[in-house]
This record gives sequence, C-alpha cells and structure tokens, in this order.
Amino acid sequence: MKTYRGNRKGFINYLLIGSVLLPIVIFFLDKNTFTEKPFILLPLLSPLILIFWIYFDTFYKIENNKLIYRSGFLRGKIEIKSIKQIIKGKTMWIGTKPALARRGLIIKFNKYDEIYIAPENNNEMIADLLKVNSEIKITE
Repeated sequence: MKTYRGNRKGFINYLLIGSVLLPIVIFFLDKNTFTEKPFILLPLLSPLILIFWIYFDTFYKIENNKLIYRSGFLRGKIEIKSIKQIIKGKTMWIGTKPALARRGLIIKFNKYDEIYIAPENNNEMIADLLKVNSEIKITE
C-alpha cells in the first residue's frame, strides 16, 4: 500500500487565503457589526469548511491492485487492470476531478470512463501503476 498526497499548487491556495482573509477584512471595516452580530459570518463558514476539507483530504492510494482516490466527498476505486491509458501533464476541465492542481494525470479506464487526478509526483505514481499493469499506454 502506497499513499500519494494531492498536489496543492495554484488556484486552491488563493481561494484559501481569500476565504480566511475575508472575515478579517469584514472585522476591520466595521467592528460594530462584527461584535454585535457575529452570526453574520456563518454563511462564510460552510464554504470555508468545505474548502479546508477538500484541501486536507485529497490523496490517492494503490492498494490491492486498486487505485483509490479521495478528495472531500469525491471517493472511489479503480481496478488498475482496467486502466487503458494515462495522459500525463494535461488538465481535464470537465468530468470527475478529485484534484487540486493542474498538469496532473488523466486516467482512462474501462471502455469510456476517465478521471483526472493530480498527485505531487506524476512520474512516481505512473511507475507504481505500471508495476501492477504494464499494458497501460502512457501519453504526454
């Protein structure tokens, strides 16, 4: 069993910084509103909790000949023997994306299924997947 952390580069970092700074800016702009009505920040907490959950819970595992992915509420397993092709260094803009960064891996499996993941080290994950299924076609 090997675990791969999700790559955390790019837009997600700006989103986190902005969501943390927004309540601070609101506080300094109008201290009376914040002290009298602290519940005004409740609408900001739900997206913030979701973003932090996805940020800290994105990882991939190879276990029992399966690729297990997890990113917040997106979770699943792919039989490594069913993987047909991996496109390296590209970004998939639509579809299932349990990833936080660009230039990851597009994994095509079964007949028409595909998923986008972005581990910290693409080459390491590809090498480990090839150990299980050497018939995977790698495209750059």
